[in-house]
Amino acid sequence: MGLLRVFFCRLCFVLLIGFTACESSNSVKNERTSDPVSDAEMIATMQAQIDLGLAQKSAWRKHWSEKIGNFDASFFDLVFTDSIDAMEMPEKNPILEGDPLFPYQIPHPEGNGTMDIYSYKVEAQESLDHPFLNPDSEVIWYRLDGMRERLLFMGPSGMFEDGLWLTSQDFLVLGYLQEEAGFRPMVWLIDLETHRFSQFRMNQALVDYPQESYLDAKLKSVDLASDGF
Repeated sequence: MGLLRVFFCRLCFVLLIGFTACESSNSVKNERTSDPVSDAEMIATMQAQIDLGLAQKSAWRKHWSEKIGNFDASFFDLVFTDSIDAMEMPEKNPILEGDPLFPYQIPHPEGNGTMDIYSYKVEAQESLDHPFLNPDSEVIWYRLDGMRERLLFMGPSGMFEDGLWLTSQDFLVLGYLQEEAGFRPMVWLIDLETHRFSQFRMNQALVDYPQESYLDAKLKSVDLASDGF
Protein backbone atom coordinates (compact mmCIF):
# COMPACT_ATOMS: atom_id res chain seq x y z
CA MET A 1 0.00 0.00 0.00
CA GLY A 2 2.89 2.33 0.84
CA LEU A 3 4.56 1.67 -2.50
CA LEU A 4 1.31 2.37 -4.35
CA ARG A 5 0.95 5.70 -2.57
CA VAL A 6 4.53 6.67 -3.43
CA PHE A 7 3.98 5.71 -7.08
CA PHE A 8 0.74 7.71 -7.24
CA CYS A 9 2.40 10.79 -5.74
CA ARG A 10 5.28 10.58 -8.21
CA LEU A 11 2.84 10.19 -11.10
CA CYS A 12 0.90 13.31 -10.04
CA PHE A 13 4.14 15.27 -9.74
CA VAL A 14 5.26 14.27 -13.25
CA LEU A 15 1.86 15.17 -14.72
CA LEU A 16 1.91 18.55 -12.94
CA ILE A 17 5.37 19.36 -14.30
CA GLY A 18 4.30 18.33 -17.79
CA PHE A 19 1.15 20.47 -17.65
CA THR A 20 3.13 23.50 -16.41
CA ALA A 21 5.73 23.07 -19.14
CA CYS A 22 3.04 22.83 -21.84
CA GLU A 23 1.27 25.92 -20.49
CA SER A 24 4.56 27.84 -20.41
CA SER A 25 5.41 26.66 -23.92
CA ASN A 26 2.02 27.76 -25.23
CA SER A 27 2.45 31.13 -23.54
CA VAL A 28 5.85 31.62 -25.17
CA LYS A 29 4.44 30.57 -28.55
CA ASN A 30 1.59 33.05 -28.20
CA GLU A 31 4.02 35.85 -27.34
CA ARG A 32 6.26 34.98 -30.25
CA THR A 33 3.41 34.90 -32.73
CA SER A 34 1.50 37.98 -31.52
CA ASP A 35 4.13 40.48 -30.37
CA PRO A 36 5.96 41.01 -33.70
CA VAL A 37 2.64 41.63 -35.45
CA SER A 38 1.35 44.10 -32.87
CA ASP A 39 4.73 45.86 -32.69
CA ALA A 40 4.88 46.16 -36.48
CA GLU A 41 1.36 47.58 -36.58
CA MET A 42 2.20 50.08 -33.82
CA ILE A 43 5.37 51.22 -35.61
CA ALA A 44 3.53 51.50 -38.94
CA THR A 45 0.90 53.71 -37.28
CA MET A 46 3.55 55.95 -35.75
CA GLN A 47 5.49 56.18 -39.01
CA ALA A 48 2.28 57.29 -40.73
CA GLN A 49 2.02 60.03 -38.08
CA ILE A 50 5.63 61.02 -38.77
CA ASP A 51 4.97 61.25 -42.51
CA LEU A 52 1.96 63.44 -41.77
CA GLY A 53 4.13 65.68 -39.59
CA LEU A 54 6.90 65.88 -42.20
CA ALA A 55 4.36 66.88 -44.84
CA GLN A 56 3.07 69.70 -42.64
CA LYS A 57 6.53 70.78 -41.50
CA SER A 58 8.01 70.89 -44.96
CA ALA A 59 10.46 73.66 -43.99
CA TRP A 60 12.11 71.41 -41.39
CA ARG A 61 12.22 68.51 -43.83
CA LYS A 62 13.70 70.68 -46.58
CA HIS A 63 16.25 72.16 -44.14
CA TRP A 64 17.62 68.71 -43.29
CA SER A 65 17.14 67.25 -46.80
CA GLU A 66 19.47 69.88 -48.24
CA LYS A 67 22.19 68.55 -45.93
CA ILE A 68 21.45 64.84 -45.59
CA GLY A 69 19.38 63.96 -48.68
CA ASN A 70 15.67 63.41 -49.16
CA PHE A 71 13.93 61.27 -46.54
CA ASP A 72 10.59 60.13 -45.15
CA ALA A 73 9.34 58.26 -42.07
CA SER A 74 10.90 54.99 -43.23
CA PHE A 75 14.32 56.50 -42.45
CA PHE A 76 13.42 56.73 -38.74
CA ASP A 77 13.73 53.77 -36.35
CA LEU A 78 11.93 53.48 -33.03
CA VAL A 79 14.41 53.81 -30.16
CA PHE A 80 12.06 53.40 -27.21
CA THR A 81 8.68 54.28 -25.74
CA ASP A 82 8.48 55.58 -22.19
CA SER A 83 6.15 57.26 -19.73
CA ILE A 84 6.26 61.03 -19.16
CA ASP A 85 7.04 62.54 -15.78
CA ALA A 86 5.14 65.70 -16.59
CA MET A 87 6.30 67.80 -13.59
CA GLU A 88 2.91 69.51 -13.47
CA MET A 89 2.70 72.82 -11.60
CA PRO A 90 0.55 75.97 -11.56
CA GLU A 91 1.91 78.51 -14.03
CA LYS A 92 0.24 80.55 -16.73
CA ASN A 93 1.92 80.98 -20.09
CA PRO A 94 4.40 83.87 -19.75
CA ILE A 95 4.70 84.30 -23.52
CA LEU A 96 2.09 86.97 -24.24
CA GLU A 97 1.24 89.01 -27.31
CA GLY A 98 4.12 91.37 -28.06
CA ASP A 99 6.77 88.88 -26.93
CA PRO A 100 9.19 88.02 -29.80
CA LEU A 101 8.34 84.34 -29.31
CA PHE A 102 4.55 84.78 -29.23
CA PRO A 103 4.08 84.04 -32.97
CA TYR A 104 5.80 80.68 -32.48
CA GLN A 105 3.51 79.32 -29.78
CA ILE A 106 1.56 76.27 -30.97
CA PRO A 107 -2.11 76.56 -29.89
CA HIS A 108 -4.03 73.43 -28.97
CA PRO A 109 -6.50 72.57 -31.79
CA GLU A 110 -9.45 72.57 -29.36
CA GLY A 111 -8.35 75.58 -27.33
CA ASN A 112 -6.74 73.76 -24.40
CA GLY A 113 -3.81 76.12 -24.00
CA THR A 114 -0.67 76.12 -26.09
CA MET A 115 2.53 74.17 -26.63
CA ASP A 116 5.84 75.99 -26.24
CA ILE A 117 9.16 74.60 -27.43
CA TYR A 118 11.22 77.80 -27.71
CA SER A 119 10.92 80.01 -24.62
CA TYR A 120 13.20 77.81 -22.47
CA LYS A 121 15.75 77.56 -25.28
CA VAL A 122 15.76 81.13 -26.56
CA GLU A 123 16.48 84.11 -24.35
CA ALA A 124 14.99 87.04 -26.24
CA GLN A 125 13.79 89.54 -23.63
CA GLU A 126 13.72 93.24 -24.45
CA SER A 127 16.37 93.85 -21.77
CA LEU A 128 18.95 91.81 -23.67
CA ASP A 129 21.26 93.40 -26.22
CA HIS A 130 21.18 90.25 -28.30
CA PRO A 131 19.15 87.02 -28.08
CA PHE A 132 21.04 83.85 -27.23
CA LEU A 133 20.41 80.13 -26.90
CA ASN A 134 20.46 78.26 -23.61
CA PRO A 135 22.16 74.85 -23.66
CA ASP A 136 19.00 72.97 -22.61
CA SER A 137 15.61 72.52 -24.30
CA GLU A 138 12.10 71.82 -23.03
CA VAL A 139 8.69 71.06 -24.49
CA ILE A 140 6.07 72.73 -22.28
CA TRP A 141 2.29 72.50 -22.41
CA TYR A 142 0.57 75.52 -20.86
CA ARG A 143 -2.94 74.21 -20.36
CA LEU A 144 -6.08 76.32 -20.34
CA ASP A 145 -6.68 75.53 -16.64
CA GLY A 146 -3.52 77.44 -15.68
CA MET A 147 -1.32 74.39 -15.22
CA ARG A 148 2.10 73.87 -16.78
CA GLU A 149 3.40 70.46 -17.87
CA ARG A 150 6.98 69.77 -18.88
CA LEU A 151 6.64 66.95 -21.41
CA LEU A 152 10.20 66.62 -22.72
CA PHE A 153 13.61 67.85 -21.60
CA MET A 154 16.97 67.66 -23.36
CA GLY A 155 20.43 68.84 -22.39
CA PRO A 156 23.16 70.33 -24.61
CA SER A 157 23.41 67.14 -26.69
CA GLY A 158 20.50 68.18 -28.90
CA MET A 159 17.62 70.54 -29.60
CA PHE A 160 13.88 70.56 -30.19
CA GLU A 161 13.52 72.54 -33.41
CA ASP A 162 9.83 72.39 -34.34
CA GLY A 163 6.53 70.76 -33.48
CA LEU A 164 2.85 70.47 -34.31
CA TRP A 165 -0.43 69.03 -33.08
CA LEU A 166 -1.43 65.95 -35.07
CA THR A 167 -4.67 65.60 -33.09
CA SER A 168 -6.01 67.09 -29.86
CA GLN A 169 -4.03 64.47 -27.92
CA ASP A 170 -1.04 63.73 -30.18
CA PHE A 171 1.87 66.14 -30.47
CA LEU A 172 4.92 65.65 -32.69
CA VAL A 173 8.33 67.20 -32.00
CA LEU A 174 11.18 67.47 -34.53
CA GLY A 175 14.81 68.06 -33.68
CA TYR A 176 18.21 66.42 -33.46
CA LEU A 177 20.69 64.72 -31.15
CA GLN A 178 24.46 65.03 -31.33
CA GLU A 179 26.13 61.63 -31.10
CA GLU A 180 29.58 60.26 -31.76
CA ALA A 181 28.58 59.71 -35.40
CA GLY A 182 27.41 63.32 -35.73
CA PHE A 183 24.13 65.22 -35.70
CA ARG A 184 21.15 62.94 -36.14
CA PRO A 185 17.56 64.11 -36.92
CA MET A 186 15.07 62.88 -34.31
CA VAL A 187 11.30 62.67 -33.91
CA TRP A 188 9.33 62.47 -30.66
CA LEU A 189 5.66 61.43 -30.67
CA ILE A 190 3.79 62.45 -27.51
CA ASP A 191 0.47 60.89 -26.50
CA LEU A 192 -1.04 63.28 -23.98
CA GLU A 193 -3.91 60.96 -23.08
CA THR A 194 -1.62 58.14 -21.92
CA HIS A 195 1.28 60.45 -20.98
CA ARG A 196 3.75 58.40 -22.99
CA PHE A 197 6.19 59.32 -25.73
CA SER A 198 8.07 57.43 -28.43
CA GLN A 199 11.49 58.48 -29.68
CA PHE A 200 12.59 57.84 -33.28
CA ARG A 201 16.12 58.35 -34.67
CA MET A 202 17.14 58.76 -38.27
CA ASN A 203 19.42 56.11 -39.72
CA GLN A 204 21.78 58.80 -41.05
CA ALA A 205 23.79 61.55 -39.37
CA LEU A 206 25.70 64.70 -40.33
CA VAL A 207 29.32 65.13 -39.27
CA ASP A 208 28.87 68.90 -39.09
CA TYR A 209 25.69 70.90 -38.49
CA PRO A 210 25.25 74.61 -37.54
CA GLN A 211 23.21 74.03 -34.39
CA GLU A 212 21.23 77.28 -34.45
CA SER A 213 20.63 77.23 -38.23
CA TYR A 214 17.02 76.02 -38.24
CA LEU A 215 15.88 78.26 -35.38
CA ASP A 216 17.58 81.25 -36.98
CA ALA A 217 15.69 80.59 -40.22
CA LYS A 218 12.36 79.99 -38.49
CA LEU A 219 12.32 82.62 -35.73
CA LYS A 220 12.20 85.66 -38.01
CA SER A 221 11.67 88.06 -35.09
CA VAL A 222 14.72 86.73 -33.21
CA ASP A 223 18.19 87.20 -34.73
CA LEU A 224 20.48 84.36 -33.65
CA ALA A 225 22.84 84.56 -36.59
CA SER A 226 25.85 85.95 -34.76
CA ASP A 227 25.66 83.65 -31.76
CA GLY A 228 26.18 79.90 -31.52
CA PHE A 229 26.77 77.62 -28.57
